[in-house]
Amino acid sequence: MVAPFAGYGLGLRKPHYAEFLEHRIAVDFVEVISENFMVDGGRPRMLLRDVRSRYPVALHGVSMSIGSADELDGAYLARLRALIDEIEPLFVSDHLSWTRIEGFSSHDLLPLPYTGEALDLVCANIDRAQDALGQAMLIENPSTYINLTPAEMSEWQFLDAMCARTGCGLLLDVNNVFVSATNHGFDAIAYLDGVPHDRVRQVHLAGHSQGKELLIDTHDQPVPASVWDLYAHVMPLLGPVATMIERDDDIPPLSDLLAELSVARRIGGRTMRRAA
Repeated sequence: MVAPFAGYGLGLRKPHYAEFLEHRIAVDFVEVISENFMVDGGRPRMLLRDVRSRYPVALHGVSMSIGSADELDGAYLARLRALIDEIEPLFVSDHLSWTRIEGFSSHDLLPLPYTGEALDLVCANIDRAQDALGQAMLIENPSTYINLTPAEMSEWQFLDAMCARTGCGLLLDVNNVFVSATNHGFDAIAYLDGVPHDRVRQVHLAGHSQGKELLIDTHDQPVPASVWDLYAHVMPLLGPVATMIERDDDIPPLSDLLAELSVARRIGGRTMRRAA
């Protein structure tokens, strides 16, 4: 099982590399996109080693394709394992989705049907990945835009069974819960009450955009009030967790993200005191 870590961090993105290396930033950890650093050697790997000497680092993948009916890519797992052995990350995570079929990568996080057959497939892939990587992973709940039917269980029931069968942890993306709940008309509070709270090790907070008909998980906006409200609801239900602000586009000055992180600290501290 993934060991708990309580703290507040940011996604490390290129516009802020220099500030993180030249100054001590008020974060407890940083998260990087695994694939950006999986080439052995070179400047990106050197930069990550420097960052790791200053802060704990979480590795967050976007292309393991944990829900693929194809076998997991052994070469990908080997490269990720080499990065893990070098960096000794705080967490290793990826998404409950699939991206690849017959060697073709969609470069998108595609949804799964919540069926027993899909659960068997996902659990087998997680078991293989964890064996290859030498440690338990965190799996992130997705943002989705279509319902695949017939569903045999809710998404939170699927996550609960997945964690119980594989020993993996959960990366709870609160923005994804809000986006999917709005798009599909389910109760976001019921979702947060239903996930396996003892398996949550990390929380993502982000913003989204309004598309023509649906909310889109764009990570290019500040965390909205609706997501802060859900965060305040779920935090008293969780044990020690790592919370981070995720911003991938229209990236603002670092000071803006640190201000958002201060809001997370205030809400997290307040809700933890209330729970105690």
